[in-house]
Amino acid sequence: MTRSDIVQHLEASGVVAIIRLKDGAALPRVVEALAAGGVRALEITMTVPGAVEHIRQVAKTLPAGFVLGAGTVVDAETANRVIDAGARFVVSPVSRPEVIEACHRRDTPVLPGCFSPTEILNAWDAGADIIKVFPATSLGPGYLKDVHGPLPHVKLCPTGGVSLDNAGDWIRAGAVAVGVGSALVEALAIAAGDFDKITENAKRIVHNVAAARRA
Repeated sequence: MTRSDIVQHLEASGVVAIIRLKDGAALPRVVEALAAGGVRALEITMTVPGAVEHIRQVAKTLPAGFVLGAGTVVDAETANRVIDAGARFVVSPVSRPEVIEACHRRDTPVLPGCFSPTEILNAWDAGADIIKVFPATSLGPGYLKDVHGPLPHVKLCPTGGVSLDNAGDWIRAGAVAVGVGSALVEALAIAAGDFDKITENAKRIVHNVAAARRA
């Protein structure tokens, strides 16, 4: 897929599952559980031990119709490493021109993290494909709606503060997708080997996003 194709896929998916594990051994079962629940965009963060190699392995086995990305990428060197490993999109908690440039040289979409309207517009003008509004925990959907009003052309994806139940509120506020981590990929469920819980979470958030889009 081209960079544009992947952006369209992320928008169509509506949910980016952020996989941040202390132990990567559970990763294959987490991916399987999320897929069973209908989540089609997966982000493995660089905080997972051995993240690059895990991306390489998951990329080899991920079924058609899914897109795999790398998160917590803060420099161009790491961006190139994860793209080489098979990441189809790159997410960062911050906005750095070098990361945007490195990704675009590889025809790979990039989602830099931004907080203020000025940061958001600067990153968009620098070529960001989607803006990761982060941390959205203290902001709420009302903030996103306020930003979306004067900047309707900017594609926004809030991360942090997005729950299974309020995901639809963010979509109605103007988000093209939502990034969801611990609320979806529950650490306690993984520790207990309860991967059905991850699948249930995935189904719930996918349903809520779809319902918000129909409203």
